[in-house]
Parts: sequence; structure tokens; C-alpha cells
Amino acid sequence: MSDRTSRRAVLNQGRIDADRLRSLLTRLPLPRFPDGRLVLAVDVSPWLRSDAPCWPDRLFCHVYGRAKTASQFIPGWPYSFVAVLEMGATSWTQILDAVRLGPADDATEVTAAQLRDVVERLIAAGQWSPGEPDIVIVTDAGYDVTRLAWVLRDLPVELVGRVRSDRVMRLPKPPLVYDPKGGRPPKHGPEFRFAKPETWPEPAVTTRTNTANYGTVAAQAWDRVHPRLTHRAAWLDHEGELPLVEGTLVRLEVEHLSKDRAAPAVWLWSSRAGADGADVDRAWQAFLRRFDLEHTFRLFKQTLGWTRPRLREPEAADRWTWLIIAAYTQLRLARPVTRDLRHPCEKPAAPHRLTPARVRRTFRNLRQHLPCPARAPKPHRPGPGRPPGTPNRHRAPRYDVGKTVRREKTLIALQRMKG
Repeated sequence: MSDRTSRRAVLNQGRIDADRLRSLLTRLPLPRFPDGRLVLAVDVSPWLRSDAPCWPDRLFCHVYGRAKTASQFIPGWPYSFVAVLEMGATSWTQILDAVRLGPADDATEVTAAQLRDVVERLIAAGQWSPGEPDIVIVTDAGYDVTRLAWVLRDLPVELVGRVRSDRVMRLPKPPLVYDPKGGRPPKHGPEFRFAKPETWPEPAVTTRTNTANYGTVAAQAWDRVHPRLTHRAAWLDHEGELPLVEGTLVRLEVEHLSKDRAAPAVWLWSSRAGADGADVDRAWQAFLRRFDLEHTFRLFKQTLGWTRPRLREPEAADRWTWLIIAAYTQLRLARPVTRDLRHPCEKPAAPHRLTPARVRRTFRNLRQHLPCPARAPKPHRPGPGRPPGTPNRHRAPRYDVGKTVRREKTLIALQRMKG
């Protein structure tokens, strides 16, 4: 058996106690923001394989191209990661959980369950105690942040997510005024159209901050802004009257993304209502740290070889993913004791500020001093294989790509049941 075949057999038939590893990761020293707050980020990174029809449970993964409108969908395995973000001039994160999304999974439900498990493990490990600041969870525009805020409303968390610039939300309802004509009082206030400034009222909070990377950052915040929910999509099976998920809407303007290019406005929604200037600044600062997770994904794929194996079984891919997370965690724990082996063109860095690439650069000098638990592979000759001209009578099964489970109740069927 060749060395490559033996490694593949270990991944196919091996076993990793993922629950125990999750608990161990939450008990490690975790980075915090200056006020002692934990900031988590959730995002999806795909394991792309467009040329593998024998891979089961593949989905169409959204991938951004090099051009502005060159996004495309490529078959692969999407993985949802939850990580702890770190403040300062660093790109380190601490991965706490990873879940593969399957064809029968609802992304919002899986993400909500994943975040609930992570927060409950952090509380059980003593990382959060009553009286401490709420845990902040930042998401990108691909997540239904209001739905997550409603599902996780019983946990000490604050959801901060980016929303699209073409959204329409509602302001809080005006004070109740006697109407001689009667009728039901309004549940929502006037429309707040992101693309039409004439629908914006006077902001409740306005802040301006000077930053080194983005220049002047101006934030405008409106309180108790909420979407108008309908019995569609994630709210299709909601029993009773739909809730009002109110929060703080933030419009963020930065002076520049680079020295010669202006940045468009970014819209954020926070589940914290009644936010003041400090809360607004903390929300957009936490969101900017979310991009550190993109550097972690690039290190996983380009340096640690996360998507390099050609595995067929999804369970084997899950085991390999946890091995990559464990290796990355060891690199993070070795950061304070690693000697800086820098190139002549690189500037010196403090031990606690070494990048992941610099920490990994030292491990090649340790390999020759580490024992090898496995024996050296024995020399062998390749097998005869299938005789020429003989067809393959044991072809591997082919699987379709995409969602394979249909929703049990459609909107029309639900209306007929209620009618």
C-alpha cells in the first residue's frame, strides 16, 4: 500500500471525536477586545470540486471572480466556520467550530444551531459570566441577520451584520393618535429605503472617527429600524403573528479603501436597540475585523492544504477539516514562543505579533527533531490493474449537484391550510 493510499484509508476509516475537540477549543485562552468582550465571526468557505461527479452531497457554492460582476456557482462542499476575532494589527483568528452544509440543510437553521452550540460551550467553559458584556457575532450580507437575532434572542449575544444597499426597512410606528374613522392602528412606521435619502429621518446618533487605514469614518445610526416580515422563506412555518425584530441601522462612510479609490457606503444592522455612540463605533469596528477570517481561509487552502486531498466521502472531508483546524490551533498557540525567521526584505516583528506564515516558517526546523510515529513505507511494485480493453464493471455512483429535498409546505399550500 502506497503512502498516499494509506493516508486516504486513515481519513476514510479513521475517527475523530469532534465534540471533544470543540470543547477543548473553547477552553483555550481566547482573544478579546479592549473592553473584555468576545467577538465571533461566522462565514462559509467552500471546498470546490467541479470535476468530481462521484462526490455526494455537493452544492452549488457562490464564488466571486476577479471582475466586479464575475461571480459564479461552482459545485463543492460548503463549510460554515465560527471563529473568535482578535483586535490589533494581526490576522489571527481562533476557529471554534466547523459544520458542513448538506443538500437537505437550511443555511439559516444550521447557522443558528451552530452559533447556539458555540455560545453555550463558551458559557460552560467560563469564557462568559453574567454581568460581562454581551458576545458580538458579526456576519456578512449573505446571512439573514434579523432571523438569527430572533432565534438567538435568549442568549447574551449581539448580532451585527451587513445588509444590502437596496433593502427597504421600516421605522418605528408613530405615537397612537385618535382617529375618528376608526380602524386598526399601524404596526409599522414609514418606509426606510436605503437607496432614497429623502426617506431617511434625522439620525439618532452620528459619529466621526479618524483611522489610519480608512481615513475619516462617518457613521449615522437610526434606532428601532426593523424589516417588515411576511410568511415567506424562513418565516413560512412561524406560528402566530410575526414579531417585530427591532435594532439599530448604521450607515457607514469611509474616506477611502485605498489611496486612490473612494469606498461606497456600507449598511449594517445591529440587534441592539437604543445604541449610543460607543455602541455604534464598536459595531462597525467589530465588522471590519470580520475580514481576518478571509485570511484564515486563504491560509487553510494555500498553505495548510485543506482542499488539496481528493477525498470522495464527505465524512473523510470532515475529519481532514478538523485536522487542519487542530494544526492551525497549534500554530496559534506556538506564536509567543516562536523565533522570527524573517526574510531580508521583511521588518522585525515582536513575538506576539508574528503572522501565521512566519510561525509556520519555523516548524520545518523542528521536523528533523520530532519522532515519527509511523514506520517507513516498504518498497513495492504497482499492481497489474485492469487488463487492457476490459470495461469497468464496478463504476462509482454519480450524484446530482444541488438541493435534493423540497420544502414540505409551500406558501400556497400553507394559505389553503389556514383558509
